[in-house]
Amino acid sequence: MVDSTPTTTTPNPPQTTITIPSSPSPVVVVDSKTPKCSITNSSFSFPRPAIRVTSEFDSDSLSFFNKVSCKVFDNLAKFKLSFSNSKNGEISDPQIGFVSKYLSLQYDVEEKNAFVKSNFNVGEKLSFRASQDVKAQQGEVAMVASLPDPSYKLELSSAVPSVGLPRATFRFPAGEVSLEEREEEAEELKKVLSVSGIVKGQFLNGICTAQYQDDDVNLRYSYKDEQVSFIPRISLPSNAVAFAFKRRFSPSDKLSYLYNFDSSEWSAVYKHTVGKDLKLKAGYDSAVRLGWASVWVGDEEGTAKTAPMKMKMQFMLQVPQDDIKSTALIFRVKKRWDI
Repeated sequence: MVDSTPTTTTPNPPQTTITIPSSPSPVVVVDSKTPKCSITNSSFSFPRPAIRVTSEFDSDSLSFFNKVSCKVFDNLAKFKLSFSNSKNGEISDPQIGFVSKYLSLQYDVEEKNAFVKSNFNVGEKLSFRASQDVKAQQGEVAMVASLPDPSYKLELSSAVPSVGLPRATFRFPAGEVSLEEREEEAEELKKVLSVSGIVKGQFLNGICTAQYQDDDVNLRYSYKDEQVSFIPRISLPSNAVAFAFKRRFSPSDKLSYLYNFDSSEWSAVYKHTVGKDLKLKAGYDSAVRLGWASVWVGDEEGTAKTAPMKMKMQFMLQVPQDDIKSTALIFRVKKRWDI
């Protein structure tokens, strides 16, 4: 008798091939019926930090000022190096810096001195900061507390080592007032409390500012509209009076004038801009009896990062009134490289 039951043939279990390029064995065979396991054989690679190099040349001193910086620890901190070198290649004033959100360190190689600064917050309304000059063994610690209204703050700061009561400063939207203990020179040194402060307020379509410090009062009024700025100021008790006047003729042309009544010294500057990256200026300063003219290529107030080709240039012609033959042409070039 022949068994008519069909014979079932079990096929071979399928196989899966995984290729790992970085593995010394390029092919790994894993049986689908066996428990799956993960094989890890990869090398850890850290991204190379971007390096920024900035060089600035000054024709007056014939020297270069160089800065090198790069962000490290996944952009959590920045490493800085700066130094100057003369036309003979001599390096001077090397500085090494490390900057992070809560700690910064500046080291002067020649002076063998470090300056350390730190700050941190405790909650949303309390912050602390500290600074220390290691070589001079002097520093400062401060605490700033925000009141329920964040526009009002109270700061307590003290020198390290402490020489008296801490300095107290109260800040409010219209200004600030400080109270500190100071030594008064007399037959015998005695400590007195000194008050200083600054207050600002709106007055006649302008801003009036009063500043008091060391028994001197400085009063300043500033009026400004789209075309004219007028800023008189007076110091008491010296009665020194000065005023500044600015006139904008067009979006690209502006004249500035400053006059001091007590010394009869004055200065004037005319500025013309062409776009954002070209500025022409000319002026005269009676205090040093010097006339000058300059050309800026690149934003004068900005950095080389935003300038065309990441480069800023300034050319200045200086003409002394008393010795025209001593006319000098000075230029400065600042260039940044991102590596």
